[in-house]
Amino acid sequence: MRAVILQHEAHEDLGLFGPALSAEGFSFTKRFRGVEHHDLDAELVVILGGSMSVADTSAHPFLNAELAFLIERLALGRPCLGICLGAQLLAAAAGSEVTRGKNGFEVGVAPVRWTKQGLEDAVLKGIKPKSTVAHWHEDTWTPVEGSTLLASTDRYTQQAFRLADSYGFQFHLELTGDAFATWLIEGKDVLEAAGKEVTELGAQVSKLRGAETENRAVVERLAHHFARAARK
Repeated sequence: MRAVILQHEAHEDLGLFGPALSAEGFSFTKRFRGVEHHDLDAELVVILGGSMSVADTSAHPFLNAELAFLIERLALGRPCLGICLGAQLLAAAAGSEVTRGKNGFEVGVAPVRWTKQGLEDAVLKGIKPKSTVAHWHEDTWTPVEGSTLLASTDRYTQQAFRLADSYGFQFHLELTGDAFATWLIEGKDVLEAAGKEVTELGAQVSKLRGAETENRAVVERLAHHFARAARK
């Protein structure tokens, strides 16, 4: 089975999803800031995060190509996994409006609350009501028509959704504590320009390390779901 990975930043990769998807029998084809039309036939498409916004099509014209690709992919009923920017692109492809969030930059390690529908989801059923995850985003989206809202935070309601066999996650379920610590170092200038205290954020990394076993278990459930969907 083939998983096409739409990557937007050199430092953002599959994280915990890499070994989980490999264990389910997926091989990976990476596309950096671009798509190939024949990738529509792939068993899975994973859209990773990025520093740009969905509306930044003038500076990043590849976003138009990715959106058109995802619109067609969803129309064909083929599964996708969107993470952060990837979730925003997936929501936009499904007809939602993606905008700069009114509640500001959400960054750091903090819990998400799984909704009642999320806790009843066939893939997620049995997980704890809250998960500790990494956040790094400013944008959000309007509710995705026909989808199920899976998770929220106090700052932003739209944190995760399921649309048929596809899933979108605003937060970074794939990140380990070590990976997030590296992101903080590499993004220090951006964070400080936004008024964020990097040392304070760094102190939160231990919480993410402590949640890694639980997050890996959720990721493995999702990987198994995508493998089953591919074999339908």
